[in-house]
Amino acid sequence: MSMQFISCPNGAAFRLAPGVLPAAILAFAACESSDTAPGLMTADSAGVQIVTSDPLGSDAACSLSEEPVFAVGEEGGDESFLFSEVIGLGRLSDGSVAAIDRRSNEIRIFADDGRHLRSMGGSGEGPGEFSNAWFLWVLPGDTLWVGDWRPWRYNVFTSAGDFVKAVPMTPAYPNSSQWGGVLDNGVSVNVRNGGPLEPSFVIPDTLIVEAHDTDGRLVSTIARVPDVAHGMTGKSEALGINLVLRPLFAARAMADAAGTTVATGHGGSPEVRLLDGAFQLRRIVRWSDPGREVTPADVRAWRDNYSESRGGRNSDRWSQFDDVRVDPEIPAADFFPAFTYIMLGRDGRLWVLPYQRPGQNRRGFMAFQPDGTFLCHLTQPPSFNVLEFGADYALGVEADELGVQTVAMYQLGHP
Repeated sequence: MSMQFISCPNGAAFRLAPGVLPAAILAFAACESSDTAPGLMTADSAGVQIVTSDPLGSDAACSLSEEPVFAVGEEGGDESFLFSEVIGLGRLSDGSVAAIDRRSNEIRIFADDGRHLRSMGGSGEGPGEFSNAWFLWVLPGDTLWVGDWRPWRYNVFTSAGDFVKAVPMTPAYPNSSQWGGVLDNGVSVNVRNGGPLEPSFVIPDTLIVEAHDTDGRLVSTIARVPDVAHGMTGKSEALGINLVLRPLFAARAMADAAGTTVATGHGGSPEVRLLDGAFQLRRIVRWSDPGREVTPADVRAWRDNYSESRGGRNSDRWSQFDDVRVDPEIPAADFFPAFTYIMLGRDGRLWVLPYQRPGQNRRGFMAFQPDGTFLCHLTQPPSFNVLEFGADYALGVEADELGVQTVAMYQLGHP
């Protein structure tokens, strides 16, 4: 299938399957400046709704409860409550929580009162075992889909702990899917980079978003999005370890999938594209985010902050790798990314994490309703990393000063 390519002056670009959106509308959606948008605007064309809002002009706030309504994890004692690294979480229909611990490769289920109910999985090569468990999705009926690599596949379990099947990718994915998810119908959306990687800081890699059926067979290439250019400097080449670098403040492409929706976006542009379960573009969520130009002062501030975080160039902590990180040969992007991360909530809302610029106070998630309208800004504890949003909860991981992890869920309040 041939692809259509749209290049934008802000650095973002997209290739989408023909027939998804006429070229004129696609160009408008991807490239038109939203800096002048005073508030909410909607436009419909070819079945695609474009919703533009001005979150920076709104003080609408979502809130988390002062204390978690669910928390499990401890430094010692019962190993069922000891987490090395939580890399997947999901809430089940009865209020219980499933968590994946990376060291043990176990899926652990906890009741809503914190009791450990059961564990499944574990390290190994047998049915239902993991080489490297990675991500978790809860589908209707509380079916658990858990990624495993290498090569990339899914192990499917019931919430009672019974192993259902393994779903390998065809063609095979040697590494894990970078983004994506599993839709309610069991179709998985998997994301890989398509090379070749050109270490020139000029030619970007390509993010390829693909759909696989319930048995792992490739059924559709959803999008090809230019991702980020990599390169090498004289200092990085001298290390002799093929150290490939990104430009400072480089924006990334990404995708997420949940329920019946697929979200794709490139951090170089303040917009996210929402596709339906048939992978047709239905809505473009855009927002105003002016003043993203990168200045020489921003570059100097980043390098100064990095040096300070390492104790300075004369510190015992400073190494030749740090010399590479602050190498002036590494170029900087012309614009700061509009966002760092996108996530679809279990209720269909879109959550966008704005990019934190040097010297800027931490900005929490922005939430958009399923119809694309802006809902709220969310302020969250700095130590709380959200892995799943529901209609009225945020589920994630907290870490203390020693790095001990706790699975926590907070009540989510709306404006």
